[in-house]
Amino acid sequence: MIKDKFCVIGVMSGTSLDGIDLALISFKKETDWSFKINKATTIAYSQDWTNRLKGLTDLNPSQLDSLDQEYTTYLANIINQFIQENNIKTIDAVCSHGHTALHQPDLGYTLQIGNLPKLATLIKQNVVCDFRVQDVKLGGQGAPLVPIGDQLLFNQYTWCLNLGGFANISCQAENQRIAFDICPVNIVLNKYVNSLGLSFDNKGSIARNGNICQPLLEQLNDLPFYAQKHPKSLGLEWVKTNIFPLIDSYNLKTEDILHTYVKHCAQQIAAIINQTDKASVLATGGGVFNSFLIEEIQALTSNKIVIPSTKIIEFKEALIFGFLGVLRLLNQNNCLKSVTGASKDHSSGNIYKFNS
Repeated sequence: MIKDKFCVIGVMSGTSLDGIDLALISFKKETDWSFKINKATTIAYSQDWTNRLKGLTDLNPSQLDSLDQEYTTYLANIINQFIQENNIKTIDAVCSHGHTALHQPDLGYTLQIGNLPKLATLIKQNVVCDFRVQDVKLGGQGAPLVPIGDQLLFNQYTWCLNLGGFANISCQAENQRIAFDICPVNIVLNKYVNSLGLSFDNKGSIARNGNICQPLLEQLNDLPFYAQKHPKSLGLEWVKTNIFPLIDSYNLKTEDILHTYVKHCAQQIAAIINQTDKASVLATGGGVFNSFLIEEIQALTSNKIVIPSTKIIEFKEALIFGFLGVLRLLNQNNCLKSVTGASKDHSSGNIYKFNS
């Protein structure tokens, strides 16, 4: 008999460096999959870890290996703390994304730190992790991975939009799921608001009070990535090469940078969701709390932007990486070729069994 109930911990660290999201989730399969987020929290990174993770692309292979060891131990401590604080006794697995260090799928390479086999030993639990590597080996982008969860858990919405370090989106089209990255969001906004001594722009209030720089906006919108067809994905390296130097060349005030960049994000996102009429758009991720960004997107579309519960906004990615782990345990497809461009649908992720 195939198991139809699972209890797992989903663990996610995004490129915006907000922290590590952990969610204890129950899944049940009847006709469709259902879920319940039982407990969830975000553990903020210390300033030291934030700085180290920001500099990942500058490390040589030996330094990356060393940091991977350290980060895996650090992640294990965070997971153990979550298990102890919530008195969690029995779970099927911890399903962890790790933290993206390098993502260069066009070169056949992606690396997420924190996915070493010792994680299972340190937390004394079965682990499912490293979901991207196999997809890249099969010629895919290794991203985005969330759309299988959108398809099976949130199929009542036309579009599923995530506003995190990057904006990515998925929808059902011609009997298959398509998904892709739209543009960088918080990975850019947070960098510039950091110069004011803040970790993020609360409700987009600083951006709202800035002025638009039309030449910069036009140059951002003209970047070749936006004209590419999906599947396509973005990484920190692309942002460092294409976005930051362009913005910095204008020598603008921080509030003007933020204002212009929010306009850019809104225009790129609206251009996608306006491809469908009378659509419902589920918006999740930390960017949803940027009221100015949401208002700017809504002003450019007649489609309905749906803001769900705070738990779904904040922990949808941890939820879905938990779900990816469940599908992997069942050896069911959790990566879709229509999304990533891989040569075939497949069940991706390493399973590390804990032997007590």
